[in-house]
Amino acid sequence: MASAGSQDGPRQARALVLARHAKLWLVPSILCGLLAVVLSLLYMGGILNPTGHLHRLPIALVNADQGPPPPGRTESLGARLTREIVAGTPGSTVDWRQVDQVEAMDLLSTGKVYGALLVPQAFTADVAALTTGRATERPTLTVLTNPGLGSLGSSLASQITQSAAHQASLALGKELTAAAPPAGPAGSGSGTGANATARLLLADPLAVTTRVGHPIGTHSGLGLSAFYYTLLAVLTGFIGGNIIHNGVDTALGYSDSELGPWHTRRPTVPITRTQTLLLKMVMTAGIMLLTTTLVMLCSVTVLGMDAPHQALLWVFAYCASLAVGLGVQAINAAFGGIGQLVSMFVFIALALPSSGATIPLQAVPGFYRFLSVFEPMRQLSDGIRAILFFDARADAGLARGWTMIAVGVVLALAFGFGMTRYYDRKGLHRWTPQPSE
Repeated sequence: MASAGSQDGPRQARALVLARHAKLWLVPSILCGLLAVVLSLLYMGGILNPTGHLHRLPIALVNADQGPPPPGRTESLGARLTREIVAGTPGSTVDWRQVDQVEAMDLLSTGKVYGALLVPQAFTADVAALTTGRATERPTLTVLTNPGLGSLGSSLASQITQSAAHQASLALGKELTAAAPPAGPAGSGSGTGANATARLLLADPLAVTTRVGHPIGTHSGLGLSAFYYTLLAVLTGFIGGNIIHNGVDTALGYSDSELGPWHTRRPTVPITRTQTLLLKMVMTAGIMLLTTTLVMLCSVTVLGMDAPHQALLWVFAYCASLAVGLGVQAINAAFGGIGQLVSMFVFIALALPSSGATIPLQAVPGFYRFLSVFEPMRQLSDGIRAILFFDARADAGLARGWTMIAVGVVLALAFGFGMTRYYDRKGLHRWTPQPSE
């Protein structure tokens, strides 16, 4: 009499029984553990100590003081103040750009500096008035912010400039206080000494005011809309490329299709690796037209994101998504099953912390600055930021963005088709001819 197992087919394996086999756990555990370690170090290592990793953050320093030097001095107080600010700041942390006011505004409007510190035109005269005992307010230094470079970068520059201005004020105050004549006796009516109010002003003689140096729109996410729009362009290219890759393989019969409990496999279509890659790239170019349009409609039309150059933004975002999508197809064609993991590291894992879009590259460890030279998200975010915040100026990062998109497309085409043609010439076909019945 046949057993129940033989009537119903082969004996079915049990999950808990299989789970007892250590070899089944080995490879997934190692890969998942490595992924957790690498991603943790990559992402957390770039954000935990931005001030400790500051390396030559560019800030403009403007001395507009036109007053004559004080008696016994060879330079104006403005020139002396800016010199002492530069000398008092470690050169490895801040890159002071000593320019005039016109150049400073140009640097702000092209995203070349994260902020600026302005010494006013009548600075020497205003400070001298403090020593006469007749002044009732302090001379003012102006800190300019640049929110288009992101709230954190602008905040770092503002903190640095305010701290430098305050330290300079205290140093100048000690000198002025020491040089001031003593106050007259109480009730004497003496006008020769500095009165109490004037001496308080002399102790900390400079006021600091902060205002926006290069304004951006109110619907710009405090300068972060450029980063998130870039992220959308990269993700639609990356995820869309993988969806197209898997969809084409399923349609051509090279992978199974599972939808819930339903499983199908289509007849295998005989096609070379090169022609398969060409098909996937053509579909990527077409579908990215749709995704780019939908991203813009949702972001600009529905949500009201500030976008002054919408046509240029659409073209740039489409080319950015296309470059990423073509890169995904090339990597998948070259590496096969692990291609999606490789492309995830290239376009996401390594690209995000080295983009400089949320934390300035001058405030991250050197490894990330090295990655930013070639990782795509930095180049794309600079281009989109230039379009959104800096009047689409080429020298604000747009020219570099276009250049790197062109380089990325050429590399994707050369690498992808180079590898598939090599596989085809070696006879490493995906399709295996079946014997006729």
